[in-house]
Amino acid sequence: MKKKTHIKNMRNIGIIAHIDAGKTTVTERILYYTGRSHKIGEVHDGEAIMDWMPDEQERGITITSAVTTCHWKGNDIQIIDTPGHVDFTIEVERSLRVLDGAIGVFCAVGGVEPQSETVWRQADKYLVPKIAFINKLDRVGASFFKTVEMMKDRLHANPLILQLPVGSEDDFAGIIDLINMKQILWEDDALGETYITEEIPLDFIETTEKYRDKLIETIAEVDDDIMEDYLSEAPIATQSLIAAIRRATIDLKLIPVLCGSALRNKGIQPLLNAIVDFLPSPVDIPPIKGIHPETGEIIECKAKNTAPLAALIFKVAMIEGRKLSYVRIYSGKMHTKENTYNPSRKTNEKLSRILRMHANKRERIDSADAGSIVGVVGLKESSTGETLCSIDHPVLLEKMEFCEPVISIAIEPKTHADQEKLDQVLEKFMAEDPTLQLKKDEDTWQSILSGMGELHLEVIISRMQREFNTNVNVGKPQVVYRETIEKQGEGSAVFDKEITGQRHFAKVTLKLTPLERGSKNRFISEVNEETIPDIFIPAIEKGIMESLESGALMGYPVVDVKATLTGGAFKESLGTELAYTVSASMACKTALANGEPFLLDPIMDVEIFVPEAFMGDVIGDLNSRNGKIGSIAHKMDALVIKAIVPLARMFGYSTSLRSATQGRGTFTMQFSHFDRS
Repeated sequence: MKKKTHIKNMRNIGIIAHIDAGKTTVTERILYYTGRSHKIGEVHDGEAIMDWMPDEQERGITITSAVTTCHWKGNDIQIIDTPGHVDFTIEVERSLRVLDGAIGVFCAVGGVEPQSETVWRQADKYLVPKIAFINKLDRVGASFFKTVEMMKDRLHANPLILQLPVGSEDDFAGIIDLINMKQILWEDDALGETYITEEIPLDFIETTEKYRDKLIETIAEVDDDIMEDYLSEAPIATQSLIAAIRRATIDLKLIPVLCGSALRNKGIQPLLNAIVDFLPSPVDIPPIKGIHPETGEIIECKAKNTAPLAALIFKVAMIEGRKLSYVRIYSGKMHTKENTYNPSRKTNEKLSRILRMHANKRERIDSADAGSIVGVVGLKESSTGETLCSIDHPVLLEKMEFCEPVISIAIEPKTHADQEKLDQVLEKFMAEDPTLQLKKDEDTWQSILSGMGELHLEVIISRMQREFNTNVNVGKPQVVYRETIEKQGEGSAVFDKEITGQRHFAKVTLKLTPLERGSKNRFISEVNEETIPDIFIPAIEKGIMESLESGALMGYPVVDVKATLTGGAFKESLGTELAYTVSASMACKTALANGEPFLLDPIMDVEIFVPEAFMGDVIGDLNSRNGKIGSIAHKMDALVIKAIVPLARMFGYSTSLRSATQGRGTFTMQFSHFDRS
């Protein structure tokens, strides 16, 4: 039985990057060199351990974040390998919410690519300390120093170069370690397990000393102890240097930069050392704070086994038809068969099993300590973003935020047997993925499934067939619009009816005023107590807000309007909440129609990477799609075009771009805002 690891020797890290930067390849090497796996799984062969889903293996991309644990020099490293494709950004978001550190993997050819910026911003949002690994230095066109400069320009990061590459492109052979002032070389035919540490060759001494001086200067700027030694020209011990880098990394002042080629098995062991040396353990970061669900008192959840339990469910997966919840334990211990409390739902949950995860493989354990990331079976009602805590010490951790879906498809079952399964299958997928939404079209009675992109929905349809043998007919993706009004509109309505022997009366007069984009909907009342008693104002607000959920044009939600209650009438003993809710809803519908409603398109931020020779054709195509060019910049002998384009005009763009650029152009897009196209 494995000896338990002290919490100071735990590292909870995520691998984050743009698609195809080499995240999964880096993870596979980490698992191999730590002895967690006995064979290197390759993404291009469909054999990567962390990409275990059939859709991942076929497409060669990561779709779902996978959790595993490995051991290095007496430390437990819990790793989450996250997707790089923008359609699956929720997987990155919820992983970073529970991680203590992250490795940003960058392709030395592509540099800081669009999705790299997105995931980096997500990590910044959660104040996650990071180290950078510049990968693919063996590729033609690779540039270590250009990538470092792009980190400064595009990520506004403060990179700290800890290693220099030895050789470039086909001649890339190893690294120079600027902390220990040694050269490390790997042999090509040894699967990277063995490497040679030797003195730095005379040819490299001058360059190495220059970057070593820069390293110490950069640390001295953020660390008083190193500054003192630097100014007094005293020798700086290696351990002092490592300790200073660790402090600066955890305090988000510096980003240690390492390099290598994961596919060629070079640079991974020093990366593992850097994870242990520079990224925080659960006790190195401030305790997470929650609130008491009844009193609102702020509670600190300290990373101790002796503290009351506080854990966050950050992901739910349906594996072989059973619900598996991924949980990060912030404080206290979890035990099998233990009763826990979910303060969001005010229910008790029993932990049937606790599992240590290794991608899709599971190992049963009796208990899990503070700092652990584990799988839990047996939670009946709890879902993503909810808290599990001790029944005697309730605490509510901050909920997670999820993006709104922007693309919809109409789905209908192919057979009667599929009809019986469809609703259950979709319910399971929505429990897994909070960015999926389902609603019934009242006119056609079709099921409308909404998601984050075409690939996102394509994978869901594929999984329906593979995992649940449920076949559906799919309609053309429909864009999820919003509605708003051009000018102020007024409306008035009277509700006067007898229902089940009781007469209900209400009169409501209101006006709707357009607001700036992104302002959301607001409600204010300008009537006095004599006109409409205050007790009915909440019912009126409820009626208005419910009415705004379905617009006058095409039934899409109405946004960016201010509803002002300007008048009405009240009759003693006849006024009811029902009457005022219905009356307010009717008046709101009238005001919407009078306000000249119009549609708002979802507008996408699009970033296109294209060789300069094809710029004219690409810009012409964007103009034809009603796109607006924001900027054009040079990057790595190519151009990066940033534009905003209505989503409705972006269907099929991938094929058009490949056709216009002989297959050399790539693009990413993500939701920006709703506006008139």
